Amino acid sequence: MEIEHCNFPDNLLYDPENHTWARISKTGEVTVGITSLLASLAGRIVSCRPKPVGHVVNRSGNLGTIESQRFVGPAPSPITGIVLEVNEKIVQNPKLLNDSPYSEAWIAIIKATKLDEEAPSLSSSHDAERVFRREIDAHHVRCFKLFPDQELYEIGAECSEVLIKLNQTFSELPLGGVVHVVSDDPTAVVEMTRWTDLSGQSLIEYRPEGNLTHFIVRKDRA
Repeated sequence: MEIEHCNFPDNLLYDPENHTWARISKTGEVTVGITSLLASLAGRIVSCRPKPVGHVVNRSGNLGTIESQRFVGPAPSPITGIVLEVNEKIVQNPKLLNDSPYSEAWIAIIKATKLDEEAPSLSSSHDAERVFRREIDAHHVRCFKLFPDQELYEIGAECSEVLIKLNQTFSELPLGGVVHVVSDDPTAVVEMTRWTDLSGQSLIEYRPEGNLTHFIVRKDRA
């Protein structure tokens, strides 16, 4: 299911109020993580410290601490159990939680101890839709295929000026860095496409919104 470009896979269960998801195996092991909605609300995540293996966590208890540019807070567990494994990838590269919250960036695998009691309280994507939609509308959430490292809001500027600023921004970013560009220039799509072809950088997506166009571009060439 997709709501305003925020993805909520149908094969997962959700604790929508806490913005977490669960994938339950036949053996009672539960892989857990955060939703794309929470990842967008948080902003660029700069640190994730999961609880260690062997830690006993309660439903809605703290499975780990997430720190972003906007806040520091817990990642609530959707299930009660014992931590069997933590994802070291998100410790080394926390921004994976922004970019791949349902695949690479799971937080932990838990051995559930109250699965029969707690699983029925989790929601399918369809059942959680109302809560997700309410939060997206209330906070004006925008989900993109990649979460930006930098923002360029260039309203009222000609596209040629925007591209000069974009080149400067890219010169200061490492390979793989992502920039969100917003322009109201009606030629922006054509000019941005031409720029990516000439520069060798990647135009990941673009999206019209009224008289604005949003671009997500990634630095793939030094």
